Amino acid sequence: MNRLPIRIGWRVASVGLLLAGLVSGVYLGQDRDVRQHGVSRNAGHVEVDDIQLLKERHNAHAAARAWQREAEGVAAERAAVEARTAAAKAKKIETRVIAKKKAAEEKKKAEQNGGTVEFTGPIPDSCDEYSGNREIGCALMLEAGFKIDQFPCLDKLWKHESGWNHRAENPNSGAYGIPQAYPGSKMSSVGSDWRSNPATQIKWGLGYIEGRYDTPCGAWSHFQDAGSY
Repeated sequence: MNRLPIRIGWRVASVGLLLAGLVSGVYLGQDRDVRQHGVSRNAGHVEVDDIQLLKERHNAHAAARAWQREAEGVAAERAAVEARTAAAKAKKIETRVIAKKKAAEEKKKAEQNGGTVEFTGPIPDSCDEYSGNREIGCALMLEAGFKIDQFPCLDKLWKHESGWNHRAENPNSGAYGIPQAYPGSKMSSVGSDWRSNPATQIKWGLGYIEGRYDTPCGAWSHFQDAGSY
């Protein structure tokens, strides 16, 4: 029996198996590489997504902080404006209160020290012959609508009543001032400075005369008959 063909057959078979094993190993290695590469690519995608998410969260937080700062800034500016407005109003009120208080104190001091409120109104030429409270009386009588021929009557009436002294006070009745108003506080209907302002007293007295006697001469006539007016 010839053994050479048998040996050659086994050798061919062995070589075939060896080649098959090599091919299988190559495929297995390639498959492993492909799987590992796929895992790496998936891992890379996951890492990129995480970074993107972190960036988006950071941007959102930054936007929220910026909005909060802007809102706080607007609120602070609005509060500052309101505070300045309130302060300005308070300052105006304070200024008025201080001015009124000062005026009241000066007025009270003037009254306590015997001060007289100065008359600053116009004096007509027809009253130039008079002076002091009589001059003021003449001017205010004309201003009230009476004729100059009425002043001699008014002059006599109040010269008899008070001597034209705006501080005159009757110790018995308490009548006060140039027209001898009783009580003197009646003259406060014309001005709160009735104690120290001759003009206030004269205006009240002229109104009283007009209401009861029509004219100063009518009041003087009644005085002569009754001893009072």
